[in-house]
Amino acid sequence: MKNGQISLNMLPIGKKANVVSLSAKGALRRRMLDLGIVDGTEIEPLYKSPAGNPVAYLIRGAVIALRADVADKIMVSI
Repeated sequence: MKNGQISLNMLPIGKKANVVSLSAKGALRRRMLDLGIVDGTEIEPLYKSPAGNPVAYLIRGAVIALRADVADKIMVSI
């Protein structure tokens, strides 16, 4: 963690944060960008599945479920 940055999967439920960077490459990076996950986007984790994976996030007014391995590639500032 540097300068108050953590990966999205470490963000507690109900706490908002802003996207700082993406470490994904290729098709996964394109999918994240298509979903609106770009620098400065506000993201809030809403719900965890009973098993803890995936987690539903509020992103630009839409609720989107992301698996932990995908959320780990999104860095946010807290």
